[in-house]
Amino acid sequence: MKILVTGGAGFIGSHMVRLLVNKYPNYTIFNLDKLTYAGNLANLTDIENKPNYKFVKGDIVDAAFINKLFSEEKFNAVIHLAAESHVDRSITNPLEFVYTNVIGTVNLLNAAKELFKADEKSFNRFYHVSTDEVYGSLGDTGMFTETTAYDPHSPYSASKASSDHFVRAYHDTYKMPCVISNCSNNYGPFHFPEKLIPLCINNIKNNKPLPIYGKGENVRDWLFVEDHARAIDVIFHSAATGSTYNIGGHNEWTNIDVIRLLCKIMDKKLNRADGTNEKLITFVTDRAGHDLRYAIDSTKLQNDLGWKPSLQFEEGLEKTVDWYLSNEDWLNNVTSGEYQKYYSGQYAR
Repeated sequence: MKILVTGGAGFIGSHMVRLLVNKYPNYTIFNLDKLTYAGNLANLTDIENKPNYKFVKGDIVDAAFINKLFSEEKFNAVIHLAAESHVDRSITNPLEFVYTNVIGTVNLLNAAKELFKADEKSFNRFYHVSTDEVYGSLGDTGMFTETTAYDPHSPYSASKASSDHFVRAYHDTYKMPCVISNCSNNYGPFHFPEKLIPLCINNIKNNKPLPIYGKGENVRDWLFVEDHARAIDVIFHSAATGSTYNIGGHNEWTNIDVIRLLCKIMDKKLNRADGTNEKLITFVTDRAGHDLRYAIDSTKLQNDLGWKPSLQFEEGLEKTVDWYLSNEDWLNNVTSGEYQKYYSGQYAR
C-alpha cells in the first residue's frame, strides 16, 4: 500500500502520519505538505528516518504538480487532511480558503479519479477529513449527526462544506471509493499556538492576557488528537465506501470553563498560588458569526466500527499541558514576534 497523507506536517496530520508509519511497516506513507505557517517537520522528527516514510513538499492547489505526483507514484489511497482551518484568518482572507480547501480538494479528486479509472482495484480509498463546523450552530440541546443538514456560518466552514459536497459528488458521479469524517475540536501535542488551548498555555507561561471572545459561553466538544487519529485509522480500513462518520470526544465544555480548568492545572504545574493564572483572563469583542455550540454524536462510529475516545477532557488537558511544558523549544520555535502581535486578543473556534 502506498498512502498519500496531505497536510501531514500539520497538527492532526502529523499524528496521523506517525500512527500509520509505526503501525503499518508494510505501508509506504507519503506526507505531502506545503509547509505553511502551520506545517512543521519538527512534528515528525521521531519518524523522519523510518524506511516506510517519505516527505513531499508541494501545494495541492497546483494541479499540474498533483497530477504529476499521482501519475508517478500511483498511490493506492489518499487521506486528505490538508486545509486552511483558522476561522479568524478565513474572515480576513476568504479566497485563500477557497483555493486550498475547495480547489485543492478537487485537484486531488481529479488526480485520484484518473488512477481509479486506470485500475479500480488498485486505487481503493479517498478519505476526506472534515469538521463539525459545516453543520452550523446548535442551541442548548441536541447533537450533530451524520444526517444533520449543512449550515456553515464562516468562510472556513463554508469552504469545508463545499469540499465535502465535491467528495460526495465524485463518489456518486464517478463511483469513486470515497469516505468522509467530521470531527469536533481537537487538542493535544503539536497544536500550533493560534488555537485556544495552546495559545493560552503559551500566554500563561509568559504571564500574558488570556483573550476570551464575548463572555466565553461558546460550547465545544473536545477530542484528543490521538483519539482522532485512531478513529481515522479505523474508518480508513473498515468503513463502507460512500459512508460518513462523525468523530467526537463527548466532552462538551464552555470556552471559559476550559480556560479556568487550564489555569488551575498550570497554577499547579508552574508552582503558582491558586487563582494566579485566572487573573490573566481578558474578555474581548466577540468574533463575527461565532457559532454558539457544537456537539458531535459519534454513536454511529462506536456502534459500527467499535471506536470510542480513550480520554476524558481533564486527563487529556493535563497531558497536553505536560507536553507543552516539556517541549518549550518546539513552542518557542513556532512562536514569532509577528505572530504574537497579529493574534493579540484573538483565538480560533
